[in-house]
Amino acid sequence: MEASVGGKAYAICNVGGQLHALDGICPHAGGPLGEGMLSGTTLMCPWHCYEFDVTTGENLDNPFMKVEKFPVKVEDGEIFIEVG
Repeated sequence: MEASVGGKAYAICNVGGQLHALDGICPHAGGPLGEGMLSGTTLMCPWHCYEFDVTTGENLDNPFMKVEKFPVKVEDGEIFIEVG
């Protein structure tokens, strides 16, 4: 799922009932990660199939290529992302 806060995109992923929030822009070519396919803890960018672990933000092929991960919580049915 993709969310926008203050003009910035975030990818929200539900893995077994636990939510993870990542920067929604792929560092490779700017693809929309929130529109990617989630399989287990792996989120795949829809543009060029770069894969990221939603629990760490690390690219599966290159751990030095990361997307920022943000704390996320649910209160009264609403999702909150701590963006700093």
